[in-house]
Amino acid sequence: MKDTMIGVDLAKSVFQVHGTSMTGHVKFRRKLTRPQFRKFMAEQPPALVVFEACGSASYWAREVETMGHEAKLIAPQYVRPFVKRQKNDAADAEAIVIAARQPEMRFVSPKTEEQQARAVMFRSRERLVRQRTELVNALRAVLYEQGHVFPLGLVHLKRIEALVEEPENGLPELIVSECRDLLEQIAESEGRAATGPKPPRTERITERTAKLRTLAAQTEMARRLQTMPGVGPLTSLAVEAFAPDMAQFRCGRDFAAWLGLVPRQHSSGGKDRLGRVSKAGQTDIRRLLIIGAMTRIMGRAGAKVPAESWLGRMLARKPKMLAGIALANRMARQIWAMLTKGEDYRDPALATA
Repeated sequence: MKDTMIGVDLAKSVFQVHGTSMTGHVKFRRKLTRPQFRKFMAEQPPALVVFEACGSASYWAREVETMGHEAKLIAPQYVRPFVKRQKNDAADAEAIVIAARQPEMRFVSPKTEEQQARAVMFRSRERLVRQRTELVNALRAVLYEQGHVFPLGLVHLKRIEALVEEPENGLPELIVSECRDLLEQIAESEGRAATGPKPPRTERITERTAKLRTLAAQTEMARRLQTMPGVGPLTSLAVEAFAPDMAQFRCGRDFAAWLGLVPRQHSSGGKDRLGRVSKAGQTDIRRLLIIGAMTRIMGRAGAKVPAESWLGRMLARKPKMLAGIALANRMARQIWAMLTKGEDYRDPALATA
């Protein structure tokens, strides 16, 4: 039985450490550098070490566990109410310990090295897609200022390239040069040949997409998730990389709430007041689930939604986007059920038939 709780306020160079007994009696307060912190923790008897969830928290949680300690992570918003008066590193470390002693506190699961590696690959692709979108919008803005309007979407890039390379396009030479440079950057991000004289340096988005699809085919969890309509390799990999162990959630509704797919509450005096979705959870999984839900509504499968089904009745009385969010909530609950029971997706309509 561990009799010491250590709260650690992490930073780049200097860590603040606050140690107490399990009842709250202060044992020590230290300010340590990174090498000193590692040596100090190795010399301590087994203790409960609590970190505020941040970029390096999962790494240090794994490190202290190899030293024989138990590690837990707390979300920053749960620590903030326990900071006394002025905010500083010492007050933050003390607040972490106080928050961890609360019997109803919710903790964050430390990520494994494999989860962090998959998350890095996923975020790398997302960053490149975002940069490509910025480049395309910048190109359209330059041409808009010259009187040429193009619709949204990458499918119109060929029309833009044709205009830029047209000898009688009426554009100044400096504008043509800038547009060619933007087109080359877009081509490099996509891994395809550009119109200009420079060849693409490397395949970026295409290469990372292929890697993510390969990763999604390597695990049983990702394979199982892809049996659900609207869940593809990216969504399954995002769930695997960013979601905690499903056993931490009591039910599927708790997982949907963790993703921010439930209405924000402003209830008081016994009156329920529900607002828009809270968006208080993992952004990537929530966004991909909503996109997957909308493909089931507006994609090729949209025309095949039976009018008597739950989704068909929802679409008959609600806007498509609202129905899509409701379907994403339903998909989140189904994902929880699939992973906790270890089963592939079963169509509810066929299950009740």
